[in-house]
Amino acid sequence: MNEQTTILICEDDTAINKLLSITMEVAGYRYRSVTTGKQCIREIVREEPDVLLLDLGLPDMEGVEIIKKVRAFSDFSIIVISARGEETDKVMALDAGADDYLTKPFSTEELLARLRATYRRSKAATKETGQEPTVFSNGWLSIDFLAQEVLIQGEKVHLTPIEYKLLVLLANNLNRVLTYQFITCDIWSYNETDYAALRVFATTLRKKIELDPSNPKLIQTHIGIGYRMVKLDA
Repeated sequence: MNEQTTILICEDDTAINKLLSITMEVAGYRYRSVTTGKQCIREIVREEPDVLLLDLGLPDMEGVEIIKKVRAFSDFSIIVISARGEETDKVMALDAGADDYLTKPFSTEELLARLRATYRRSKAATKETGQEPTVFSNGWLSIDFLAQEVLIQGEKVHLTPIEYKLLVLLANNLNRVLTYQFITCDIWSYNETDYAALRVFATTLRKKIELDPSNPKLIQTHIGIGYRMVKLDA
């Protein structure tokens, strides 16, 4: 990310809005800031940003409503920054289409790190030419989608159909938190709510793909929310 990257800040708290604006300026990003949901939508339509930093508790509309409206026509990155730390709020925002969720109070260093990670995932997705990649690589993990084969450090491992579907879903949403509900609905194709079963499959999958299952690096658990596959260094 650089000075050509545009950040849209939507925050009605004057002090936090100023903090976010100063942080973006010092980090060298172009930014615009608004304080209401209506202003946010207008700015997005006028000039689509690269990343939206969004507060949920706006004076004129809920942040989740903004996320849903935006996701109807665009897939740019959205990071929620909110004082609402309840799991239900995080799940609602992530299910609506947010890429990440940062709870107030927060450090500017963590915010910038989250912003960089989210933007990298977004840019990687936009580089696709329309032809689906046939091989996915992340650290020691490789997935051959055509052959439906999974390799760990070059060695083939056997996965059950559910384990494979879970792995592919996480890989196709690299660095993005997927909620339990999103995952179960995708894997079982209906509103499955047996999250205990999902946790079992996640555990058995980790045993097969992690170098140290007791200290997993590939698949990160967000307690009470869901799972994320982390982008590892090559």
